Amino acid sequence: MTILVAQTEHGAEVENKKASSDAEELLLEGGFVVPKNVSNDGFVFPDNNAFGNSFRDYSAETERKKIVNELYRQSHINQTFDFVKKMRENYGKLNRVEMSIWECCELLNEVVDDSDPDLDEPQIEHLLQTAEAIRKDYPNEDWLHLTGLINDLGKVLLLPSFGGLPQWAVVGDTFPLGCAFDESIVLYEQLKENPDYHHPSYNTKYGVYSEGCGLDNVVMSWGHDDYMYLVAKENKTTLPSAALFIIRYHSFYPMHKSGAYTHLMNEEDHENLKWLHIFNQYDLYSKSKVRIDVEKVKPYYMSLVEKYFPAKLKW
Repeated sequence: MTILVAQTEHGAEVENKKASSDAEELLLEGGFVVPKNVSNDGFVFPDNNAFGNSFRDYSAETERKKIVNELYRQSHINQTFDFVKKMRENYGKLNRVEMSIWECCELLNEVVDDSDPDLDEPQIEHLLQTAEAIRKDYPNEDWLHLTGLINDLGKVLLLPSFGGLPQWAVVGDTFPLGCAFDESIVLYEQLKENPDYHHPSYNTKYGVYSEGCGLDNVVMSWGHDDYMYLVAKENKTTLPSAALFIIRYHSFYPMHKSGAYTHLMNEEDHENLKWLHIFNQYDLYSKSKVRIDVEKVKPYYMSLVEKYFPAKLKW
Protein backbone atom coordinates (compact mmCIF):
# COMPACT_ATOMS: atom_id res chain seq x y z
CA MET A 1 0.00 0.00 0.00
CA THR A 2 1.28 3.50 -0.83
CA ILE A 3 -0.03 6.70 0.69
CA LEU A 4 0.43 10.08 -0.98
CA VAL A 5 0.02 13.24 1.05
CA ALA A 6 -0.35 16.47 -0.89
CA GLN A 7 2.09 19.15 0.19
CA THR A 8 2.12 22.35 -1.76
CA GLU A 9 4.61 24.26 0.34
CA HIS A 10 7.58 21.91 0.39
CA GLY A 11 7.21 19.93 -2.78
CA ALA A 12 4.72 18.01 -4.84
CA GLU A 13 3.96 14.92 -2.78
CA VAL A 14 5.31 12.86 0.09
CA GLU A 15 5.28 9.14 -0.31
CA ASN A 16 4.92 6.91 2.73
CA LYS A 17 6.70 3.70 1.87
CA LYS A 18 6.32 2.10 5.26
CA ALA A 19 2.97 0.49 4.66
CA SER A 20 3.97 -2.58 2.74
CA SER A 21 2.02 -5.47 4.22
CA ASP A 22 4.11 -8.04 2.36
CA ALA A 23 7.15 -7.77 4.62
CA GLU A 24 7.02 -9.00 8.20
CA GLU A 25 9.29 -6.33 9.60
CA LEU A 26 11.22 -3.21 8.75
CA LEU A 27 14.89 -3.10 9.68
CA LEU A 28 16.23 0.39 10.20
CA GLU A 29 19.87 1.39 10.33
CA GLY A 30 21.29 0.66 13.75
CA GLY A 31 19.30 -2.53 14.15
CA PHE A 32 15.90 -1.06 15.07
CA VAL A 33 13.20 -3.51 14.01
CA VAL A 34 9.62 -2.39 13.52
CA PRO A 35 7.12 -5.30 13.48
CA LYS A 36 4.55 -4.95 10.72
CA ASN A 37 1.14 -3.70 11.80
CA VAL A 38 -0.77 -1.56 9.33
CA SER A 39 -3.40 0.91 10.51
CA ASN A 40 -6.42 2.05 8.50
CA ASP A 41 -4.49 4.97 7.03
CA GLY A 42 -1.55 2.82 6.03
CA PHE A 43 0.88 3.56 8.86
CA VAL A 44 2.94 0.79 10.38
CA PHE A 45 3.75 0.45 14.05
CA PRO A 46 4.81 -2.13 16.66
CA ASP A 47 2.47 -3.68 19.21
CA ASN A 48 4.37 -2.93 22.39
CA ASN A 49 6.72 -0.46 23.98
CA ALA A 50 10.02 -1.21 25.68
CA PHE A 51 8.16 -2.40 28.79
CA GLY A 52 6.09 -4.95 26.86
CA ASN A 53 2.85 -2.97 27.20
CA SER A 54 0.68 -1.17 24.66
CA PHE A 55 1.90 2.31 23.77
CA ARG A 56 0.43 5.17 25.84
CA ASP A 57 -1.29 2.73 28.20
CA TYR A 58 -1.76 4.85 31.31
CA SER A 59 -3.57 2.06 33.16
CA ALA A 60 -0.84 -0.56 32.78
CA GLU A 61 0.55 -1.70 36.12
CA THR A 62 4.17 -0.72 35.60
CA GLU A 63 6.72 0.78 37.92
CA ARG A 64 6.20 4.12 36.18
CA LYS A 65 2.42 4.27 36.59
CA LYS A 66 2.44 6.18 39.89
CA ILE A 67 5.05 8.63 38.62
CA VAL A 68 3.12 9.30 35.41
CA ASN A 69 -0.26 9.67 37.12
CA GLU A 70 1.06 12.08 39.75
CA LEU A 71 2.74 14.19 37.09
CA TYR A 72 -0.54 14.53 35.19
CA ARG A 73 -2.44 15.31 38.38
CA GLN A 74 -0.11 18.23 39.08
CA SER A 75 -0.27 19.37 35.46
CA HIS A 76 -4.05 19.26 35.30
CA ILE A 77 -4.39 21.28 38.50
CA ASN A 78 -1.74 23.91 37.78
CA GLN A 79 -1.84 24.51 34.01
CA THR A 80 -4.17 27.50 33.88
CA PHE A 81 -4.66 30.29 31.34
CA ASP A 82 -2.96 32.82 33.62
CA PHE A 83 -0.07 30.47 34.45
CA VAL A 84 0.73 29.91 30.77
CA LYS A 85 0.58 33.62 29.98
CA LYS A 86 3.15 34.28 32.71
CA MET A 87 5.43 31.46 31.54
CA ARG A 88 5.34 32.65 27.92
CA GLU A 89 6.13 36.18 28.97
CA ASN A 90 9.03 35.00 31.13
CA TYR A 91 10.63 32.39 28.88
CA GLY A 92 9.76 34.20 25.68
CA LYS A 93 12.49 36.72 26.50
CA LEU A 94 15.08 34.05 25.57
CA ASN A 95 17.64 35.65 27.85
CA ARG A 96 19.07 32.62 29.66
CA VAL A 97 21.90 31.40 27.46
CA GLU A 98 23.25 31.35 23.92
CA MET A 99 24.19 27.93 22.56
CA SER A 100 24.00 25.79 19.44
CA ILE A 101 21.37 23.20 18.64
CA TRP A 102 23.85 20.36 19.16
CA GLU A 103 24.96 21.74 22.53
CA CYS A 104 21.32 21.62 23.57
CA CYS A 105 21.01 18.04 22.31
CA GLU A 106 23.93 17.03 24.53
CA LEU A 107 22.31 18.70 27.54
CA LEU A 108 19.38 16.31 27.19
CA ASN A 109 21.65 13.44 28.26
CA GLU A 110 20.73 14.62 31.76
CA VAL A 111 16.96 14.45 31.20
CA VAL A 112 14.41 11.65 31.63
CA ASP A 113 10.75 12.40 30.88
CA ASP A 114 8.58 11.26 33.82
CA SER A 115 5.36 11.65 31.82
CA ASP A 116 6.24 8.95 29.30
CA PRO A 117 4.91 5.45 30.11
CA ASP A 118 6.88 4.02 27.16
CA LEU A 119 10.40 5.31 27.69
CA ASP A 120 12.94 5.62 30.50
CA GLU A 121 16.07 6.33 28.47
CA PRO A 122 17.85 9.72 28.25
CA GLN A 123 16.10 11.94 25.74
CA ILE A 124 19.01 12.16 23.27
CA GLU A 125 18.49 8.45 22.51
CA HIS A 126 14.85 8.99 21.60
CA LEU A 127 15.62 12.08 19.50
CA LEU A 128 18.07 10.18 17.33
CA GLN A 129 15.83 7.11 17.10
CA THR A 130 13.01 9.32 15.84
CA ALA A 131 15.16 11.26 13.39
CA GLU A 132 16.84 8.17 11.96
CA ALA A 133 13.54 6.34 11.52
CA ILE A 134 12.12 9.31 9.59
CA ARG A 135 15.31 9.62 7.54
CA LYS A 136 15.01 5.99 6.49
CA ASP A 137 11.51 6.41 5.08
CA TYR A 138 11.66 10.03 3.90
CA PRO A 139 15.22 10.49 2.62
CA ASN A 140 14.41 13.66 0.66
CA GLU A 141 12.62 15.54 3.45
CA ASP A 142 15.66 16.72 5.39
CA TRP A 143 13.61 19.34 7.29
CA LEU A 144 11.56 16.49 8.74
CA HIS A 145 14.72 14.64 9.84
CA LEU A 146 15.88 17.72 11.72
CA THR A 147 12.44 18.23 13.22
CA GLY A 148 12.65 14.70 14.59
CA LEU A 149 15.94 15.59 16.25
CA ILE A 150 14.96 18.92 17.81
CA ASN A 151 11.26 18.60 18.66
CA ASP A 152 11.95 17.74 22.31
CA LEU A 153 14.85 20.11 22.99
CA GLY A 154 12.60 22.30 25.11
CA LYS A 155 12.91 19.70 27.85
CA VAL A 156 16.05 21.55 28.94
CA LEU A 157 13.55 23.56 31.01
CA LEU A 158 13.93 20.76 33.56
CA LEU A 159 17.57 21.67 34.14
CA PRO A 160 18.61 24.08 36.94
CA SER A 161 20.25 26.46 34.47
CA PHE A 162 16.86 26.95 32.81
CA GLY A 163 14.92 27.43 36.03
CA GLY A 164 14.58 23.79 36.99
CA LEU A 165 10.87 23.71 36.26
CA PRO A 166 8.91 20.75 37.68
CA GLN A 167 8.14 17.91 35.30
CA TRP A 168 4.45 18.83 35.13
CA ALA A 169 5.38 22.23 33.65
CA VAL A 170 7.64 20.76 30.97
CA VAL A 171 6.45 17.35 29.76
CA GLY A 172 3.25 15.45 29.13
CA ASP A 173 0.32 15.84 26.74
CA THR A 174 -0.67 19.41 25.94
CA PHE A 175 -4.12 20.98 25.63
CA PRO A 176 -5.65 24.43 25.07
CA LEU A 177 -6.40 26.86 27.87
CA GLY A 178 -9.07 29.52 27.63
CA CYS A 179 -11.81 27.15 26.50
CA ALA A 180 -13.50 24.01 27.79
CA PHE A 181 -11.33 20.96 28.41
CA ASP A 182 -12.14 18.13 26.01
CA GLU A 183 -12.82 14.72 27.52
CA SER A 184 -10.21 13.15 25.24
CA ILE A 185 -7.45 14.74 27.33
CA VAL A 186 -5.51 12.02 29.15
CA LEU A 187 -6.75 11.49 32.73
CA TYR A 188 -9.47 14.05 32.08
CA GLU A 189 -11.15 13.65 35.49
CA GLN A 190 -8.18 15.29 37.15
CA LEU A 191 -8.93 18.53 35.30
CA LYS A 192 -11.99 19.12 37.46
CA GLU A 193 -9.56 20.42 40.10
CA ASN A 194 -8.22 23.04 37.69
CA PRO A 195 -9.46 26.58 38.56
CA ASP A 196 -10.25 27.20 34.87
CA TYR A 197 -12.66 24.26 34.82
CA HIS A 198 -15.36 26.40 36.47
CA HIS A 199 -14.27 29.77 35.07
CA PRO A 200 -17.23 31.24 33.12
CA SER A 201 -14.99 32.77 30.45
CA TYR A 202 -13.03 29.57 29.88
CA ASN A 203 -15.45 26.65 30.32
CA THR A 204 -17.39 26.90 27.06
CA LYS A 205 -16.63 25.28 23.70
CA TYR A 206 -15.05 28.42 22.24
CA GLY A 207 -14.13 30.24 25.45
CA VAL A 208 -12.05 33.30 24.52
CA TYR A 209 -11.62 32.10 20.92
CA SER A 210 -13.73 32.00 17.75
CA GLU A 211 -14.49 29.50 14.99
CA GLY A 212 -11.41 28.84 12.83
CA CYS A 213 -9.28 31.38 14.67
CA GLY A 214 -6.15 29.28 14.07
CA LEU A 215 -4.06 27.39 16.61
CA ASP A 216 -1.41 30.13 16.50
CA ASN A 217 -3.90 32.24 18.43
CA VAL A 218 -4.68 29.56 21.01
CA VAL A 219 -2.93 29.44 24.39
CA MET A 220 -1.59 25.91 24.91
CA SER A 221 -0.56 24.37 28.22
CA TRP A 222 3.03 25.34 28.94
CA GLY A 223 5.86 22.90 28.34
CA HIS A 224 8.78 21.91 26.16
CA ASP A 225 6.68 22.04 22.98
CA ASP A 226 5.70 25.68 23.26
CA TYR A 227 9.14 26.71 24.50
CA MET A 228 11.01 25.07 21.61
CA TYR A 229 8.51 26.60 19.20
CA LEU A 230 9.32 30.05 20.60
CA VAL A 231 13.07 29.37 20.43
CA ALA A 232 12.92 28.25 16.79
CA LYS A 233 10.61 31.06 15.69
CA GLU A 234 12.38 33.90 17.49
CA ASN A 235 15.80 32.72 16.28
CA LYS A 236 14.56 33.02 12.68
CA THR A 237 14.78 29.38 11.68
CA THR A 238 14.19 28.70 7.98
CA LEU A 239 12.35 25.46 8.72
CA PRO A 240 8.94 25.33 6.99
CA SER A 241 5.72 26.10 8.84
CA ALA A 242 4.91 22.38 9.03
CA ALA A 243 8.05 21.86 11.14
CA LEU A 244 7.04 24.61 13.57
CA PHE A 245 3.56 23.10 13.73
CA ILE A 246 5.03 19.70 14.60
CA ILE A 247 7.30 21.17 17.26
CA ARG A 248 4.49 23.06 18.98
CA TYR A 249 1.72 20.45 18.74
CA HIS A 250 3.41 17.03 18.76
CA SER A 251 2.16 16.47 22.34
CA PHE A 252 -1.34 17.78 21.53
CA TYR A 253 -2.84 14.29 21.44
CA PRO A 254 -6.46 15.41 21.88
CA MET A 255 -6.17 17.03 18.44
CA HIS A 256 -4.00 14.72 16.37
CA LYS A 257 -5.09 11.47 18.03
CA SER A 258 -8.75 12.13 18.92
CA GLY A 259 -9.73 14.90 16.50
CA ALA A 260 -10.69 17.37 19.24
CA TYR A 261 -10.55 21.17 18.95
CA THR A 262 -10.80 21.15 15.15
CA HIS A 263 -13.30 24.01 15.44
CA LEU A 264 -10.37 26.26 16.37
CA MET A 265 -8.18 25.22 13.42
CA ASN A 266 -7.74 27.21 10.21
CA GLU A 267 -6.86 25.94 6.73
CA GLU A 268 -3.10 26.06 7.30
CA ASP A 269 -3.49 24.05 10.51
CA HIS A 270 -5.36 21.32 8.65
CA GLU A 271 -2.63 21.14 5.99
CA ASN A 272 0.16 20.98 8.56
CA LEU A 273 -1.74 18.35 10.54
CA LYS A 274 -1.08 15.91 7.68
CA TRP A 275 2.63 16.20 8.40
CA LEU A 276 2.09 15.88 12.15
CA HIS A 277 0.19 12.62 11.62
CA ILE A 278 3.17 11.29 9.69
CA PHE A 279 5.67 12.54 12.26
CA ASN A 280 3.75 11.16 15.21
CA GLN A 281 4.11 7.57 14.04
CA TYR A 282 7.87 7.91 14.32
CA ASP A 283 7.90 10.01 17.48
CA LEU A 284 5.76 7.48 19.33
CA TYR A 285 6.69 4.12 17.84
CA SER A 286 10.45 4.55 17.40
CA LYS A 287 11.03 4.12 21.13
CA SER A 288 13.48 1.28 21.47
CA LYS A 289 16.30 0.02 23.66
CA VAL A 290 18.59 -0.08 20.60
CA ARG A 291 21.38 2.50 20.83
CA ILE A 292 22.23 4.92 18.02
CA ASP A 293 25.85 5.53 17.00
CA VAL A 294 25.90 9.25 17.74
CA GLU A 295 29.28 9.97 16.19
CA LYS A 296 28.29 8.21 12.99
CA VAL A 297 25.15 10.28 12.40
CA LYS A 298 26.31 13.56 13.96
CA PRO A 299 27.91 15.06 10.79
CA TYR A 300 24.68 14.67 8.86
CA TYR A 301 22.56 16.40 11.49
CA MET A 302 25.15 19.12 11.99
CA SER A 303 24.81 19.92 8.28
CA LEU A 304 21.04 20.26 8.69
CA VAL A 305 21.41 22.49 11.73
CA GLU A 306 23.71 24.76 9.71
CA LYS A 307 21.17 24.84 6.88
CA TYR A 308 18.16 25.79 8.96
CA PHE A 309 19.49 27.59 12.06
CA PRO A 310 22.06 30.20 13.07
CA ALA A 311 25.26 28.90 14.69
CA LYS A 312 24.18 30.12 18.13
CA LEU A 313 20.61 30.49 19.36
CA LYS A 314 19.15 32.50 22.21
CA TRP A 315 17.38 30.29 24.74
